[in-house]
Amino acid sequence: MKTVKNWVIESITPNFIELICDEKHSLRIYVLEETLFRVMFQKEGKLQLDRTWTVAPGSNETPIEGRSRFDLSGFSCPNFSTEQISKHELRIETTHLRLSITQPLCLHWEHKLDGQWQSLVHDRKTGAYQLGVNSYKNAHFMNFAPDTKFYGLGEKSGWLERTKKRFEMRNLDAMGYDAENTDPLYKHIPFFIAKPNSHLGTQGAYGVFYDNLAHSWFDLGNELDNYHVRYTSYRAEDGDLDYYFIYGTKIKSVTQQFVNLTGRTLFGPKWGLGYSGSTMQYTDLPDSQKLLTQFLDKTFEHQIACDSFQMSSGYTSIGDKRYVFNWNKEKFPDIFAFTNYFHSKGVHLAANIKPCLLHDHPYYQEAKSNRLFIQDSQSDSPEFSVFWDAEGSHLDFTQPKTIEWWKKQVTEQLLSKGIESTWNDNNEYEIWDSGARCFGFGQEIPINLIRPIQPLLMMRSSFEAQKEFAPEKRPYLISRSGCPGMQRYVQTWSGDNRTNWNTLKFNIQMGLGMSLSGLYNVGHDVGGFSGQRPDSELFIRWVQNGIMNPRFTIHSWNDDGSVTEPWMHSEATPVIQDIIALRYKLLPYIYDAFYKACAYNEPMLRPTFLDHEHDLETFVPSDDYLFGQDLLIASVVEPGARKRTVYLPDNTVGWYDFYSEQWLSAKQTITLEAPLERIPLLVKAGTCLPMSERIGAVNAKLDDKRVIKVYPFKGVNEGSCLIYDDDGESYNYLDGFYLKLNIAMKTNGETIELTVETEGSYTPAYKTIDFVVVGNDSRQLFVNGQKQQNCRYIFELNG
Repeated sequence: MKTVKNWVIESITPNFIELICDEKHSLRIYVLEETLFRVMFQKEGKLQLDRTWTVAPGSNETPIEGRSRFDLSGFSCPNFSTEQISKHELRIETTHLRLSITQPLCLHWEHKLDGQWQSLVHDRKTGAYQLGVNSYKNAHFMNFAPDTKFYGLGEKSGWLERTKKRFEMRNLDAMGYDAENTDPLYKHIPFFIAKPNSHLGTQGAYGVFYDNLAHSWFDLGNELDNYHVRYTSYRAEDGDLDYYFIYGTKIKSVTQQFVNLTGRTLFGPKWGLGYSGSTMQYTDLPDSQKLLTQFLDKTFEHQIACDSFQMSSGYTSIGDKRYVFNWNKEKFPDIFAFTNYFHSKGVHLAANIKPCLLHDHPYYQEAKSNRLFIQDSQSDSPEFSVFWDAEGSHLDFTQPKTIEWWKKQVTEQLLSKGIESTWNDNNEYEIWDSGARCFGFGQEIPINLIRPIQPLLMMRSSFEAQKEFAPEKRPYLISRSGCPGMQRYVQTWSGDNRTNWNTLKFNIQMGLGMSLSGLYNVGHDVGGFSGQRPDSELFIRWVQNGIMNPRFTIHSWNDDGSVTEPWMHSEATPVIQDIIALRYKLLPYIYDAFYKACAYNEPMLRPTFLDHEHDLETFVPSDDYLFGQDLLIASVVEPGARKRTVYLPDNTVGWYDFYSEQWLSAKQTITLEAPLERIPLLVKAGTCLPMSERIGAVNAKLDDKRVIKVYPFKGVNEGSCLIYDDDGESYNYLDGFYLKLNIAMKTNGETIELTVETEGSYTPAYKTIDFVVVGNDSRQLFVNGQKQQNCRYIFELNG
């Protein structure tokens, strides 16, 4: 590669400035928003890939054939000023962000703070940009302050903070990975967040998203080179050097802008937040249909609520191999009886599907003759790849005929048989023939440029099939692999983890990292997927953590052939029952957090610093996090622990212990009791926490009781909250068929005043709401100006 050095101004337009670098490369600086700039190189005046599928500003979609990289729709493209300080410096400025470009090519970013421009970050002054001489390899280097903290990069192992670490972006099926050390993993998220001056608690953070999905590496200060001041690096083996620079006054703002750039989170059905059962063993065994129906019966026998079951790929088996869309009729002699039985119990089914057909697949020759596969780089035949201990060929979702074929199979083999959802799995596209040819919607593209796009288009095709089959219902889908934009279609999880305490601990960090990287609807294989089955203590602690994630699925493939399920340890079953019951009691709160993730880009899983950047203690690595904006989770991740030390972030209003309802002042470290049957939880003061009394599969018609626990401020204070609900499955909310409770709280030493207003036309099964003030508070309660005799009030929704 060769360093790009000298530049001259080519043109200044209303939307971008174009420079010519080293007399042959084009560099465009786009001003897309007040706090969002884009830096795009065209090597020798050309893009290697002129389209993107990851960028979908302010929407949930891109054209199926990809969005032109020159398309500015969805951006506000605000006014900006330019000033040529000298022939060696050009300045571009919006209200909040200023960029100075100096010779040799170096970009300096500043943000306005208290009316003054202050340095945020700048490129490495020596060799900031490198482009391949006879290839499309590229690299970008940025200097950083010694106290900068780095986050993001999606699904990565280890601690949430990525500083002084090196990571590889290459989708890989890392079954049984080490959650502390293994890299790479399943997803390709080339986006990081930096917090400069972290030791000062100052405002200002930035994010960098590289819109290039070729194999790449990020080094966040691990590498040292005597010839350069300390730097971060991005290196890609192919593709275009095209990145977005996002500024936010806080880290949360950077994450929210990244989600808005790559597409909003899919608002799926409420039942997708319930407990989902799964295991590899049941569909691998010869009497699968019987075993699965027995599982369902046991959930009722043990009074454990369950909303769905995710069928592993064994239902497609011929011998010991998997053949997507092939039903094994010996394992499932009566498919409709099977699916109807689950439906009669209010439980939904999702089926595992894979994008690779083994060479002896019943549909292989048909797919080959129709050119549905990615083609070999050097011959006119499908590519061959190792897949599930055999060889197969991967379907090409940049071929319209493949999309239609896939949708047809999803519809005929799954949806029409009563399987409502798709589990898009093993979609890492491990094709190591880097020149293997994708159809590219008529413009051929080598696989190494768009490997992570194939799973994105796979899940989109499944999504479209489900939506066309049941247009009145919000689709629920799952995918393991993907890239930015996958949140538009699916819920995801951290892949095939290994059963041990260390995985429980570091999956927490992994979930937070995905959330900061725009993947809000996430979870883990609770109990651990591979290895030895969990003992009862580990299993209990894992379930306790699992209910405090958006996705809650117990899934396993244990070495001894056992199945990890709620009743696997008889002595622990009553505890597991109570833990899952707590999940369903909190489901109104979880659903409200889900709505806010989809409507307002609010993360559901939140490191404690996300809401408390001013409190430097929240940046200290810990196992604590927030679920939604109001619940502080203190998972127990060590064997034998029966106490838990927790730092209470400085929110100025304090916290309540969820169980004792005792108020605790903020900005202190406390020790909570953590008996085996209980996960320590705290609730932010000022919260109105909606809870259900129904412990059962999601059914809006049967959810007829609602309690809102009021956690009042101490002393003089005021605040507000919004609580959302709807029918949980239709699109009618788009037409105002929802219920929003706008609650204002005002307190002093003598009174607690609530003002409750409703919005929307949805009438739930619960006709009243029971407002209950916690903590034996002796102050007088007023609701909408009416004095109450005690700290409890029944609110009539139709009143």
